[in-house]
Amino acid sequence: MTKPEIALQLQNVHASLDGNAVLCGVNIDFALGRWTSIVGPNGAGKSSLLKAMVGLIPTTGSTALLGQEIKLINHKQRAQQLSWLGQNEAVSDDLCVWDVVMLGRIPHQDWLAPPNANDHKIVQTALEATQAWELRERSVGQLSGGERQRVLLARAMAVRAPIMLMDEPMANLDPPHQVDWLEQVRCLTAQNTTVISVLHEVGMALLADDVVVMQAGRVVHHGASESDQTHRVIETVFDNRISIQNFEGQFVALPQIQ
Repeated sequence: MTKPEIALQLQNVHASLDGNAVLCGVNIDFALGRWTSIVGPNGAGKSSLLKAMVGLIPTTGSTALLGQEIKLINHKQRAQQLSWLGQNEAVSDDLCVWDVVMLGRIPHQDWLAPPNANDHKIVQTALEATQAWELRERSVGQLSGGERQRVLLARAMAVRAPIMLMDEPMANLDPPHQVDWLEQVRCLTAQNTTVISVLHEVGMALLADDVVVMQAGRVVHHGASESDQTHRVIETVFDNRISIQNFEGQFVALPQIQ
């Protein structure tokens, strides 16, 4: 059904929450090993699209994960293939950082089996990559918002899934750690990991390989981040209140005062 180079494929996907349609006939493919950012105005359905991919909201239509209908994949296999970082993730304040990140290894462990040496190595690598190694013995309740976000990113990375879905992953991160996040995404895609992220900052989203533009629960455009057409569609869905410009080789979104 799905070509091998496609990581995720959605066909005629619909979803409703509290009686309101949030996704309306979405058809889209996400290429393997690329970083795709999803942008659009508030209420466009960006977060709902991510949640639909991991089965967090009920949907109709078809969603294929690495060529297989996702509803036919058992929960453990799905958790091994998809890692998730949502908005405002709930984590017990009493847990220490090391244990939080180790939760990312559960899909790869046998029932009630303790973490092995490989699990410990992967958790350490994830903490170091997110600049959170020095936090490993602290409880989550002692962390700032930015520190907490880095720990949750480390947990998502510790899954070592071929597909990572992240909803506003740079929330609460200061600029240096935003740069760290961008570098980690590039490292992941270089290893053929597929990254799909919802980003509030359009300028950051334009650093991705591809951009999906949503409006009113529909995908209105899916194209390369450097494409003029992509830029014009983004400007249109934001009512031309932003202008995308090339500044010294990097695209930026500038507010348009009306």
